[in-house]
Amino acid sequence: MTDDAQHAPTPSPALVALAREFGVATEYWNWQGEHVLVPATTIVAVLAALGVDASSDDAVQVALEQAEQRPWRRTLPPVVVTRAGTAPWVPVHLPHGGSVQAWAELERGGRRELTQQDHWVEPRVVDGAQVGEATFAVPADLPLGWHRLVARVEASGEATTASCPLVVTPQRLELPASLTGERRGWGFMTQLYSVRSSRSWGLGDLDDLAELAVWSASDLGADFVLVNPLHAAEPVGVMEPSPYLPTTRRFVNPIYIRVEAVPEVAYMPAAQRQLLEWQAESAQAANAVDALDRDACWTAKRSALQTVFELPRSAAREREFESFCVEQGQGLVDFATWCALAEEHGLPWGQWPVELHDPTSREVAAERERLAATVEFYRWLQWVADEQLSAAHRRAREAGMSLGVVHDLAVGVHPEGADAWGLGAALARGVSVGAPPDAFNQQGQDWSQPPWRPDMLAELGYAPYRDMLRTVLRHAGGVRVDHVLGLFRLWWVPDGCPPTEGTYVRYDHEALVGILALEAHRAGAVVVGEDLGVVEPWVRTYLRERGVFGTSILWFEKDDEGRPLPPEAWRELCLATVTTHDLPPTAGYLAGVHVDLREKLGLLTRPVEEEREIDEAERASVLSMLVERGLMSEGASERETVEALHRFLTWTPARLIGVSLADAVGDRRTINQPGTDEEYPNWRVPLADGSGTPVLLDDLPRARRARALARAVRPR
Repeated sequence: MTDDAQHAPTPSPALVALAREFGVATEYWNWQGEHVLVPATTIVAVLAALGVDASSDDAVQVALEQAEQRPWRRTLPPVVVTRAGTAPWVPVHLPHGGSVQAWAELERGGRRELTQQDHWVEPRVVDGAQVGEATFAVPADLPLGWHRLVARVEASGEATTASCPLVVTPQRLELPASLTGERRGWGFMTQLYSVRSSRSWGLGDLDDLAELAVWSASDLGADFVLVNPLHAAEPVGVMEPSPYLPTTRRFVNPIYIRVEAVPEVAYMPAAQRQLLEWQAESAQAANAVDALDRDACWTAKRSALQTVFELPRSAAREREFESFCVEQGQGLVDFATWCALAEEHGLPWGQWPVELHDPTSREVAAERERLAATVEFYRWLQWVADEQLSAAHRRAREAGMSLGVVHDLAVGVHPEGADAWGLGAALARGVSVGAPPDAFNQQGQDWSQPPWRPDMLAELGYAPYRDMLRTVLRHAGGVRVDHVLGLFRLWWVPDGCPPTEGTYVRYDHEALVGILALEAHRAGAVVVGEDLGVVEPWVRTYLRERGVFGTSILWFEKDDEGRPLPPEAWRELCLATVTTHDLPPTAGYLAGVHVDLREKLGLLTRPVEEEREIDEAERASVLSMLVERGLMSEGASERETVEALHRFLTWTPARLIGVSLADAVGDRRTINQPGTDEEYPNWRVPLADGSGTPVLLDDLPRARRARALARAVRPR
């Protein structure tokens, strides 16, 4: 914490009470077990991002009164989220002395009456009128799904009707048949863009994903392939390299499209086909370069895809495209409109004419009509990407994978992206998402992403969250939720402040986790929560009870005394791995390159000698355990050590085991160094061997390391 923060005024009792009303933490325990009081300036800034004025004592009192009366000003809550088999009580507000009837309209048709409870609540005077509260119980046997709760109120001879979403979620997301009994699954984890084949256009694509899945399933017996978030990035200008900072989480980055796999390419006129082949050959030259250039790749693909888009489609294909557009609805229209406006006016969109800042404005509607062809092109790109995603997942399952493709869901979006434009008040302004300091990132992190506003998510019935999940789960056997702790609380950092001067904001985890479980259940997918960092102990218990997998990284699994956790003490419901994308591949980690890199970039808060000593001791304690268990011998080679570390995972009860594809080829370089931007080429490192020579997908069937690691982790 900075000196300014240490001397900032502490919050008044009234400000603390107001913060509590909106789930804003006024104190917390840090990663070193120290109790931290949040300065009043941080609390006021975070409340402002929630639309609450707390700039003075008088304003705080007014806001407290409004918060207390807010639920009494509406007939029904904005949304009711419950679990199957439970019968929660729902308050219904109406003029005192009136009568009310309530029922549920089911998603698949039909109606169920709600029973009023014998529960007296003292009436209140709200805006000069007396308001009463009736209490109804939701039937415990409602089916899973998105229903509507309806209340009909009669008072003073008039009848009014109010309604809200009623979401019934699973008690628990059950394991798929392939992971029941003594069975477990394993698969490769990779950054898809880094896995290039000889046919890639400089970046790995969806056809490469299919080939990787088929090879690893057919030859090695893999059950899944876990990829980075495939969310859409900027359509113009410099493309953000981080897949965890997308413009939207609902739609796919068309840079992953394999141009030649679009069916219409087969019917191109000879001259156009020859031009496309020349474009492909030119782009494929980048596959041998030890650097990834997204902008060059997208420039080439954008041009080629525009040509393919303009080709005539068969009547059947046109119907499929139209059906996709209808299914995706206004969300797809808005995203495509944003892309077209970005081409026309450039980015960031905050510099567009102010009348174009609102996607519902007449000016935006006029621009959409004027740019109709470009809007149609971007809708078409999403359809093509969806088809190729579907094909990749289908081929993975047909090759024998029990899960298939497992997608990754980023924690947030770019502050100047399509979601920030299209979702409006659902995202908070004046703050960004980050993480407090922890052992690995001792200065904290600011991810520059606008967070969901928990109050507005509820007002919108969680529809934007649901729609996002449905896209990610559309062609998936599972989803990894990055920073799943964000479904419970997020670290909000006020603009202009360092990450150390943020605070936590609570979310309705029962609603967010429940809806995630519902949508995963409908998709037949598993959910893996990345629950690393500063975690409240009860959170992991809650996720386990809801059937959500955790994430266990070998180096970070320790007992209460800081010793390596023995394999039998690991949790069962987790994805167990040796490394992750925020650490170097295992060969690099064994060599301590993560300490060298952080020292070089000025990211350490302890002397480098002390950091190295601690790091070496922690690695040595893990390796000593492997020697004691007979998994490796003293003086084992790097390759033998990497295999032993992965074999250790099979001694744990973990249901899923993930193997970094970088480990399968001996790569040593860090993919991403948190806390850096241009200081390190984050997310721009292609798959390579231990010497840094690029490795293509075509080479993997001959990779001895890959086969050895597969033997180490697959069931005997």
